[in-house]
Amino acid sequence: MEKKSLYGSTGLSFRQVGNAFLAGLVVVGIVWFSVLRLSVTFDFSFLGDFRIRIWKGFLMTIALSLVSLVLSLAIGILAALGENSKLLFLKYLSNLYVTFIRGTPLIMQIYLFFYIIGTAWGVDNRFVSGVLILSLFEGAYIAEIIRGGLAGLEETQLEAAKAVGFNRRQTVRFVVIPQLVAMTLPALTGQFSSIIKDSSLLSIIAVIELTQTMREISALNFRLFECYLFLGVLYLCLTLPLAFVSKYFERKFAYEH
Repeated sequence: MEKKSLYGSTGLSFRQVGNAFLAGLVVVGIVWFSVLRLSVTFDFSFLGDFRIRIWKGFLMTIALSLVSLVLSLAIGILAALGENSKLLFLKYLSNLYVTFIRGTPLIMQIYLFFYIIGTAWGVDNRFVSGVLILSLFEGAYIAEIIRGGLAGLEETQLEAAKAVGFNRRQTVRFVVIPQLVAMTLPALTGQFSSIIKDSSLLSIIAVIELTQTMREISALNFRLFECYLFLGVLYLCLTLPLAFVSKYFERKFAYEH
């Protein structure tokens, strides 16, 4: 029989905490052993001299991610509705958008949208370009999450709403949206972590976000390992809380359904 949880049905037991600690210890041990084999010595003291630049890059990554989250959510909702539209033009257009974005790498899309489409349309601000590129990329994945949520709605609940006298607007407000939020929120929370990580690729068009900042610092002092290890720690500071929030919502809505 499974031991009682420390924090109720959704908490962690001592056994789970112990195993998680052991797994973490194994990973750290492998990395540490690899470092010893290469006889690499680390010196992070230089990072303090660049703290202002690093902080600005950190804030730029957060700004890119937040704006892209809002815009990609809007694009994803529109694309999901388009995929379910009875108008064939909208349906095919949405399908083509989702298929193209999901079937090609982000780095190719960055070059395509920034150097060809963006240049043709006069979008030369790198922050705006980065947000648009990232939002279009993530919007396709969000569209699939929302489309899956819409497909998961039970027809009987819509019929029940109709039976109690709800009109179309009330059905959407009181039945469809609450269930859709419950079903998609965990996945959307996880998708936000992807937005943060994928923003690092915008460094190839010289958006001075966190990765580009650390790349420039490493070029100045040739401390490549230290810079990228610290870069990983900073990204974990952003993504780990989101991972815990995503897990929380998964447990919460799994229990409620």
